[in-house]
Amino acid sequence: MSATQSHQLFAVTERGPLALEAPSTQGTVHDLLERLPGGVYSALRTFGHNRFLWLDAHLDRTERSMQGLGWPRKLERRLLCEALHRAASDYPLPDSRVRFDVLREPVEFLGARADMFLALSPHVAVPEEFLRDGVRVELAPQLHRDTPRIKTTEFVARRKPLPLGTKERYEHVLLDPQGRVLECSSSNIAFVRAGAIVSAGDGVLEGITALVLRHVAARLGLRWYDERIPLAELRAVDEAFLTSSGRGVVPVVQVADQPIGSGRVGRVTQRLLGEYTAFAEHEARCAV
Repeated sequence: MSATQSHQLFAVTERGPLALEAPSTQGTVHDLLERLPGGVYSALRTFGHNRFLWLDAHLDRTERSMQGLGWPRKLERRLLCEALHRAASDYPLPDSRVRFDVLREPVEFLGARADMFLALSPHVAVPEEFLRDGVRVELAPQLHRDTPRIKTTEFVARRKPLPLGTKERYEHVLLDPQGRVLECSSSNIAFVRAGAIVSAGDGVLEGITALVLRHVAARLGLRWYDERIPLAELRAVDEAFLTSSGRGVVPVVQVADQPIGSGRVGRVTQRLLGEYTAFAEHEARCAV
């Protein structure tokens, strides 16, 4: 299969998704859309080829981001959902990574004029080794979100130079001015301490998978509360894990030079990983 077939790009129009000539790339959905003007976006994955997990939550967050930027327009949810459904259903591989961008106003891009664009690339599962053994994350003290609750494409460009995805440097942790853990460059991070789950809560992007995990944790009887943990106090936590819509739950066993707990994937994280996987497969729905 060619890169053009597996990397797809669309303008969202009244007549449905209009296929555009995708740039020659073996990269991600972010690479496909990086030449667009700044806007708001959401990135997610499909389950069972054309089903999405909590798509309404992604759309609600997009609308809040638009409102937060003071845009006069509203999100055209019907057009976007129809485009998502058709593009995902026609995609030639079992599952895809998906990103949709919403712009303040229509622009000309690759021969089409639109204010919403959509990209698909192959969904690549987190390696089993990473889920079994956990990953290490580094620090990114120079990186911060100017508007944490607004998911802008501008932040994607600023985080791009940071290497991602290897077992030794899977993600990068953002800190607040007091040296407390906020989130990661493309995911949320949470910790397990004394049997309860802890995450920053405020000052971070509202991650949809983190919301899903809070729901799953409540069903399991696990307490989840908000607290920014200082980097210097990570030695007192027992487990850690990342959440993101493209990767689900990923265990973390080390933050920079600080091992987490025993340095192995903990039982709470293992339980959440299993429950999330089952929940996503059961609860994912088509966009229309």
